[in-house]
Amino acid sequence: MSIDLSQQTGALRRRADVCVIGAGAAGITTARQLLAAGHQVLLLESGGLDYERETADLNAGRNVGQAYYDLDDARLRFFGGTTAIWGGRCATLDPIDLQRRDWVAGSGWPLSWDELQDYYGQARGIFEIGDEPASAEALSAHGVPLPGFDRSELHMPVWNFDPRFNRFTFDACQDLRDHPRCEIITHASVTRIVTKDGAISRIEAKALAGAHLHVEARAFVLAAGGIENARLLLASNIGNERDQVGRHFMEHPHARGGRIVDAKAWPLLKAFGRRHRIGGHDMAALITPSADLQRREGLLNSSLTIVGRQPARASQFWGMRAYGSLKHDMSPTRSGRRMWMMTKKAATWAQRHVDPLRPWLLHKAGKLEIALLVRAEQAPNPDSRVLLTKERDALGVPRVALDWRLSAIDKHSVTGLVDGLGRELKRLGMGRVERADWLDEPGELWRNDPLISSHAIGGYHHMGTTRMATDPRQGVVDADGRVHGQANLYVVGSSTFPTSSWANPTLTIAALALRTADRLSVALNRPVAQPVRVPGLAKAS
Repeated sequence: MSIDLSQQTGALRRRADVCVIGAGAAGITTARQLLAAGHQVLLLESGGLDYERETADLNAGRNVGQAYYDLDDARLRFFGGTTAIWGGRCATLDPIDLQRRDWVAGSGWPLSWDELQDYYGQARGIFEIGDEPASAEALSAHGVPLPGFDRSELHMPVWNFDPRFNRFTFDACQDLRDHPRCEIITHASVTRIVTKDGAISRIEAKALAGAHLHVEARAFVLAAGGIENARLLLASNIGNERDQVGRHFMEHPHARGGRIVDAKAWPLLKAFGRRHRIGGHDMAALITPSADLQRREGLLNSSLTIVGRQPARASQFWGMRAYGSLKHDMSPTRSGRRMWMMTKKAATWAQRHVDPLRPWLLHKAGKLEIALLVRAEQAPNPDSRVLLTKERDALGVPRVALDWRLSAIDKHSVTGLVDGLGRELKRLGMGRVERADWLDEPGELWRNDPLISSHAIGGYHHMGTTRMATDPRQGVVDADGRVHGQANLYVVGSSTFPTSSWANPTLTIAALALRTADRLSVALNRPVAQPVRVPGLAKAS
């Protein structure tokens, strides 16, 4: 069942076992797992079924730190969330990412790698990417010419790609709409969370058209994204007794790490410059520092890929300008997203059937260089944070300011990874690495480059603002995702990540959402849900 709050009048009241706030990947996954456990679920979404400019304006805020995307465009506020335009990259964290690293302040997750692995298995079923993680060995066995890097120096993890770009849209969630114990309310923007005696007693939501909603539930789950989760907690003065809410904001900053000269360009571009279809699944390899190299040189777990790109500061090719305009300047409505995805599918087809021939030929002609595209881990930094301002949105909620800050270790880690690649390519006789000049500039922490990626600044990955920690002095939620000091308020999503790794966050978001839903189910004295392998197959009871 679903209703649109913007089509209602007056005040509505609802009760449920669990109220989930936010219908993106985290909220939808949580709702499905709770329904499979037998609970009654109310799922709230601030937006409607498609992009609306007036609703998107609720995201608007100010960037007061490192240059970043406009905040009203940095995430999407409608059913399905930002997954409506995501690239489909799925990857697991590495074991070292969960460990306490002496050289990374604030590192260490309060759960074990083995426990997270159990939930990764379930999450892989949601995204239909196979039962086992892709590996460099599997790519090599199918003829992909991956270099023989020394494993004590470099690691080659592999992305899987979700075959569907519309997995969490309203049309794809018929199972939730038809479920007798699930109600979906769209255009319901939470404006206030009310506490009483160490627990949430109710939440209040509004539609831009004027209707109000009051919800009482046994438990509440915030699943509104890395910026909005912090904003709602700060606006309601909840969970911030130790001044931790909104701190440790992290992204995966992008950069040009350098170039490879005197290179054996063909095997490098064939290995890293394209996707490979193996066993019915799309995969792509990338390069990270080994755990040994991270420990030896005090590096973060950053990543890079080897691609054909124009030289730094060149005039951008018209095709890249057109693609960038299509992706970033067009409103992400259903029709706009369809056009972008058609363009992307055509580009993927061309990449699979033509590349690496095209970039190799352009490289031979001197038009492209063999470039290092960096997608970096950012260290947790308590001064990198989401703050409230005195400005208010159309519903009266304080707007945010993002003070994104990078640290010296972020740049040091890119330098260490680029140098490690240089040593290995030299040893293998595959080329020589020249570091990007900004890595040797002492006064420059980072440099964005629009020629290295269509997402020049970062991956639109908002992490860390309600970080997970056993000690409430170090974080906002515990290992189960429950807000410290609140008996019935939970948070799911990448805002709970203590550290960011190199890996794109969506698969881990889903795994942790399943885990939190199971923990919440136990807290509500219900049996733990059976694994939900494929969305839409859970039977109503």
